[in-house]
Amino acid sequence: MISLEEKITRTERLLRHLEEDEPYLRARLSPLGPEHRQSATAFAERVRAEAEAELQRLLAERESPPEWTAPQSAD
Repeated sequence: MISLEEKITRTERLLRHLEEDEPYLRARLSPLGPEHRQSATAFAERVRAEAEAELQRLLAERESPPEWTAPQSAD
């Protein structure tokens, strides 16, 4: 199982790669027609938005104390 810190690190890395790739993505999409370019751009934006939301969720999870419950006996 991946630790919470590793998930945060991976999500931050994904966001950094998406940001660094943005100019290259535009260059790769430039030969496409407007409809395909718009579709690919929208997909990239959705991936980025989902990754940002996931990072926020993970950071909030890291800051909140774990809700441990005491073990209960079986009936």
